[in-house]
Amino acid sequence: MKKIFLQFIIIATPVIALISCNKLDQQPRSAITSDQFYKTQSDAIAAVTAIYSELTYDAGEQPLYGREINFLADMTTDDLSAGPSAINPNVRALSSITYTATDDRVDVVWRQLYTGIARANIAIDRIPAIAFDTTQRARLVREAKFLRGLFYFDLVRFWGDVPLVIHTPSSAANLTSLNVNRSPSTAVYAQIIADLTDAQNLPASYTGADLGRATGGAAKALLAKVYLTQKDWAAAAEKANEVITGPYGYALFANYADVFNPATKNGKEHIFSSQISSNGGLGNSSTLMGAAFAGFKGNVPADIPADSGVYKIFGSNDTRRSVTFYSSLVNPATGTSFTFPSFYLGKYVDRSQLLTPNQSNINFPILRYADVLLIYAEALNELNGPTADAYSAINQVRNRAQIASLPLTLSQSDFRDSLYTERRREFVQEAQRWFDLVRTGRLVQQVQKVATKTNVSATNNLFPVPATEISINPGLTQNPGYN
Repeated sequence: MKKIFLQFIIIATPVIALISCNKLDQQPRSAITSDQFYKTQSDAIAAVTAIYSELTYDAGEQPLYGREINFLADMTTDDLSAGPSAINPNVRALSSITYTATDDRVDVVWRQLYTGIARANIAIDRIPAIAFDTTQRARLVREAKFLRGLFYFDLVRFWGDVPLVIHTPSSAANLTSLNVNRSPSTAVYAQIIADLTDAQNLPASYTGADLGRATGGAAKALLAKVYLTQKDWAAAAEKANEVITGPYGYALFANYADVFNPATKNGKEHIFSSQISSNGGLGNSSTLMGAAFAGFKGNVPADIPADSGVYKIFGSNDTRRSVTFYSSLVNPATGTSFTFPSFYLGKYVDRSQLLTPNQSNINFPILRYADVLLIYAEALNELNGPTADAYSAINQVRNRAQIASLPLTLSQSDFRDSLYTERRREFVQEAQRWFDLVRTGRLVQQVQKVATKTNVSATNNLFPVPATEISINPGLTQNPGYN
């Protein structure tokens, strides 16, 4: 398996694997030598498409956004646990909070993120020298910066201080410089903000084959999330408001189910998503986290709710509950309805693909408008208590779910608690929970309530640096509490 040091060597050598097509949900299909590449507009487009592909495709593993990131950001929380078909001991170790630096799922996420960064670096470095339309050239570089910012944001939240590499070596002579130390998280955040600040200049929207590409609104939404994580409440509120009032046309779907409906993908609530297609074997593997077909296919869920607590946070009238969970399905081949002994996770169960659950056509939402509204509400509350605008933002999310508006008499603390609960209800299984618990200092407090996860401790506010990475890079050190 390729590691971070090897990844950067690979893209500096004479042969590099890149994308030969333009669609964002396609997989790599050709190897192009470097003396042939970085010559034309098509080369530049292919180089950026290669970065997008890291969201949805890995020849040796499941996709980053569509499966792997959920192992770290959901299964280690009070929302999800490993189900009966999760036979990988490393997955079960994440579920029980007994994982170590040798956990292969932790290693995969690290590698996938740095693979994406390596591809972004080479695009950012090489595309400006290609002679073609200057507007499109600038756009492609900014798309690469958006994606690099996203990948580094995941890295710094999962691991804290991480190697910060923003240029591809120009010769074998300086490859040893890639044996880099961990950079302070402050430096990593500074680079993320710089990348996303430039990416704000991306187009407000796209049409046709370009749907799903990063936009200026996506860059601002991600910046708002970065600032919220840093507790820069004023900047988070400002950026979220720019998304809300900007020329982007974002809004909540009237029906929560449409967030996960293949027919409404890339709709008005979807700010940025991992583009999933059931064609070509690139289905959303997250379906396997919720697919229960014991009645007619022999499959059982790979992931299940951590305990009944996650189900009970939804009121009976909350329309999100029937989208987030299910306890029955209809066999599309026979029309027979099957009722299961428990409830399972349903957001990524593509009802049109029940007999081939790994062929889900449901996009994985990375940024959506509900998140921006809740970021805005949280930042305003932390600045000045629950203002009218903060109430308006959170109540839009609640009312869409058919639950009542919050009373206007809440204290700052009570509003904060309501906001935290709302985020949990809204984003089950969307790779949000661990990040929210860590940034708000509640990981241990919440996760230890699950009987199978009492091993959780302050150590788990960061993940271990993969042992294999440390073995090949003497510049890396381990996070406290891990061997």
